[in-house]
Amino acid sequence: MGTYIFRLSDIGEGVAEAEIVAWHVKVGDRVEEDQVLVDMMTDKATVEMTSPVSGVVQALYGEVGTFVPVGSNLLEFAVADGAATAAAAPAAAPAQAPAPVERARARAPEAAPARRAPAAKMSQPDSLPLASPATRRFAQERGINLRFVPGTGPAGRITREDVEAFAAGPASAGQARSPLRAKRTGVTETKLVGLRRAIAERMQEAKRRIPHFGYVEEFDMTELESLRRALNASKATDQPRLTLLPFFMRALVQTLPDFPNVNARFDDDAGVVSASAGVHIGIATQTDRGLMVPVIRHAETLSLWESARELIRVTQAARDGSAPRDLLSGSTITLTSLGALGGISTTPVINRPEVAIIGPNKLVERPVVVAGQIVIRAMMNVSSAFDHRIVDGHDAARFIQALKRLLESPALLFVESH
Repeated sequence: MGTYIFRLSDIGEGVAEAEIVAWHVKVGDRVEEDQVLVDMMTDKATVEMTSPVSGVVQALYGEVGTFVPVGSNLLEFAVADGAATAAAAPAAAPAQAPAPVERARARAPEAAPARRAPAAKMSQPDSLPLASPATRRFAQERGINLRFVPGTGPAGRITREDVEAFAAGPASAGQARSPLRAKRTGVTETKLVGLRRAIAERMQEAKRRIPHFGYVEEFDMTELESLRRALNASKATDQPRLTLLPFFMRALVQTLPDFPNVNARFDDDAGVVSASAGVHIGIATQTDRGLMVPVIRHAETLSLWESARELIRVTQAARDGSAPRDLLSGSTITLTSLGALGGISTTPVINRPEVAIIGPNKLVERPVVVAGQIVIRAMMNVSSAFDHRIVDGHDAARFIQALKRLLESPALLFVESH
């Protein structure tokens, strides 16, 4: 048997380091060539690193959440002598090689000809269970402690199916089912890693550096809702179903030329405001990995139906993890909507380095006074936030009122005004 060191190779685009966000193997595991070993996050992209050799894991270098420079050791394998001599290290090792955080205590035994399927693994009480954020949220909503759930995924990873099976079966030792009003004890600690850590840092930086100015106005969406329903009822089979957001996109495209300082990005380190002629709309999208903002570029060139298609395309790419890096950057203004969960009002955080964000809230039918009469109208509060260093309160209010005029009289959306 020989030894093979697997190092973090150069994954391109000038990346000097990457963060370990998930291990898929542990010391003692038999690994086959091309098997996924570890997830590494660079900027906004998560890359699965696969094994170039078959062997037995002898050591892991770095815990989840650790930033690893290119060329650093990631794993150590025990391999057949021929594989050890034939395989070349992906990159030169750094001058100071990191110590392994986990190493086999003795030489791993000769591997069997075929790798066995991993057995269900019970999380140890003092270890953080291996599970995705979506699985953790699913378990938390059902009051299930993941430390007691056997994991059947790679390296003992707990899946949604494991949680469902645990909830349906008899209670595990240490977690007996209790009455509704039983005392709840224990604290679950989750380290912020990967995209969730990046989101936290961006939000903190945006709130720390940007003096937010908030503005909320109510929009009468009755005519627009009538138009939207009529268009959906008569649309062609190959046309997407219209939501409210494509109408907001069209309203932004028509309004922003009169407010160039709103369709802008502010480099506060250099003190430079870059007002964009093109309208590149970021769409705040909730995914299993956290909030992402894919970008619809040059929205000014899109019709209402094309806007709807692009909206579906970019949000789906963000949710399924297929969005390339350039789809997640370069926006000049952001739309954020919680749909039916929108509530009465929100306080959106600006997507730095942009200077404005628009947040439609829930659409509700309620009585309002029109021409001295009480009538039922489809009403929506629209929240917004502006960088007060760049956009004055008066200009922000004028901008929202211009949006309101277009959306309350939707025929104007189809009139060429510029």
